[in-house]
Amino acid sequence: MPLAGKRILVTRPRELAQGLAALITGAGGKPVLCPAIEILEPADPDAARARLARIGEYDLAVFVSPTAAQRALALRAAPWPAGLRAAAVGEGTRRELEAAGVARVIAPRDGADSEALLELAELQHVDGQRVLIVRGAGGRELLARSLAARGARVEYAECYRRARPSAAAPEGALDGACVSSGEALENTVALLGAGRLRALPVFVAHERIARRARELGLAQPVLAGPADAQMLAAMVAYFGGAK
Repeated sequence: MPLAGKRILVTRPRELAQGLAALITGAGGKPVLCPAIEILEPADPDAARARLARIGEYDLAVFVSPTAAQRALALRAAPWPAGLRAAAVGEGTRRELEAAGVARVIAPRDGADSEALLELAELQHVDGQRVLIVRGAGGRELLARSLAARGARVEYAECYRRARPSAAAPEGALDGACVSSGEALENTVALLGAGRLRALPVFVAHERIARRARELGLAQPVLAGPADAQMLAAMVAYFGGAK
């Protein structure tokens, strides 16, 4: 099996880690679950619920991650408004929305970041539209700035918070690590230490995470992609070669 005996660190939040862990196991590997980000309730859940209760007043709702989709739809606890367009930053987020009954979600087929979403034709002409960006507390501002520059009136619904878990570093040798965000990368380095990760292949979701890995002194970032299947394919290709 392509990952036979390989111990792979999986740093996704616990709620999102099981799919990748199952793929690693199916390829003969041994997933080592070590969430680098803990998902918490928003600082003001009532404010988030109130904003999401009025989601039908907007022309477009943009969800920045699968977690944003999961948490927002749980906080809203009402059917999706008829006629409201939804956009997703990536295929994983689109699948979460469609599984909850949201139809015809706008999402990039290639790429899973704000840049890819902003390139789509559906987001070029938003002058005068009210746009709600559904996300966690903080995060990148590129999407809001770009849509505002195109004439949209942008607001946020912050439906969760991210925190660094207070967990112990996993014991034993590792053969690789999977990282899906810059924040997760920095938290993983803080937990394990750059020295422990320096010689490992670190499979990352985006090129900007690879750049950050090199800045932190990690010599082997491997660009995979955000989806579980892309992570698995990159690991199979890496360990199946002369590595």
